[in-house]
Order: sequence, then C-alpha cells, then structure tokens
Amino acid sequence: MRLRLPEERPTEPPTGYKIAHPMLSQDGTRAGFTGVSLGGALPYGVLDEARCVYGRRHRAPHRRCDCGFHCVHDRATAEALLCTAEHRAAVLLEVTVLGAYIRFERGFRYARQRVRTATVGPCSCGAVAGALADAGWGRPGWRALAAACAGCVRGRTSVSLAAFARLAGDGLRVVAGRGAQPATELPEGLGVPELVAEAALLQARLDWFQTQLTRLDERPAGGEE
Repeated sequence: MRLRLPEERPTEPPTGYKIAHPMLSQDGTRAGFTGVSLGGALPYGVLDEARCVYGRRHRAPHRRCDCGFHCVHDRATAEALLCTAEHRAAVLLEVTVLGAYIRFERGFRYARQRVRTATVGPCSCGAVAGALADAGWGRPGWRALAAACAGCVRGRTSVSLAAFARLAGDGLRVVAGRGAQPATELPEGLGVPELVAEAALLQARLDWFQTQLTRLDERPAGGEE
C-alpha cells in the first residue's frame, strides 16, 4: 500500500521567509535572485516556478527528490541565517508559497512562489544601504549584487533599491534594513584626520561623477543612450 501525505487546502497561500542573493542580468535589464545553497546556480524571478536542479523531468517538489523552492515558517529563523559569514551579503525575502507544497517542521518545499518583499541589510561599512552594487561574483549572464551606501558604491555597477524593484517587476518591494548610521551623517567626535579622510572620499566621488558627465558630453549626436 502506498502511503499518501495528508492534503492541505488553505484558504490563502502560506507565507514563508528565506534568504537569497540579489542578481542583475549582464545587460542590466532584468533583476532576480539566486539561492544560497541547493539551486543556487539557477537565478529566479519574483514570480517563478521551481525546476529540478538535477535535470530530472518530474515536477517539483517531488517526494523522492530535493527539488523545489525552500523557505522557513518563521522570519527570525531566516534572519538568523544572515549571521553566518557566507550569508552576510544575502537579503531577506518574504514569499508567498504557491502551487503544490510539502510541509516540514520548519518550513515548506514547494512548486511556485511570489517574492513580495526583499529587505536589504546594511552596507559592509555599517551605513544604511542606498543601492545594490556588484558583489564581485555571479553566474553566467548574471551579476551578484550586495548592499552598498553612496560612499562605497564608487565606480561599481549598481542600481538603487527602487530601480532593482522596477527591473524585477511583479510588485516587488525592496526596503533597506537598519544600519549603524545614514551614509550622509558623520559620527560625533571626529578629529581633523578623520574629517580630512571623509572630505577626500567625497572629493573622489565627485571626481568620478565629473568624469562620467564629461564622457556623456563628448558623445556624438544621435549616439546610443
């Protein structure tokens, strides 16, 4: 006799939480996410369907496979994963579990999902993030992004949080989590050397913007935008 799992028919789709790395396509026209463990090689969109990471033809989630999207029930459990060194640059996602799912003690494995909210942590310097910038790694055709403040973006490929949400589409909300301090505020008690260093950083940023403006002015008329 084949054992059958008990069926659930909720009146509303369940909500779950997970962590992932934000991704930007090579041409800068699409945004998505990639997982931190199983399935991390397959970037996915805000509204997407799971595929078997082993290349099998069955539908996810299959009882005898590990395929499918994964999430946990509790937000605090997902936030705790962000404390580990390898996951510090990930973002926290709030998702709606869609389609068939298998319920476990701590979460779900399921067929489809909609990412509702992405919460971006602070910049590596501790300031509140204002953008997502090139993290220095990626997948074929995709750049991984990490939280960055205005002072730390510099010349890296980056998008604002609002621009990332717009590129991802499907109603995604991207919000900045708490940081040590806003990027534009200076901590109290700075001496002359610290203020000089801050001024040099701002000047370098202004020089970079001036260079970009000069390049735009030098483009021939009718050139590609």
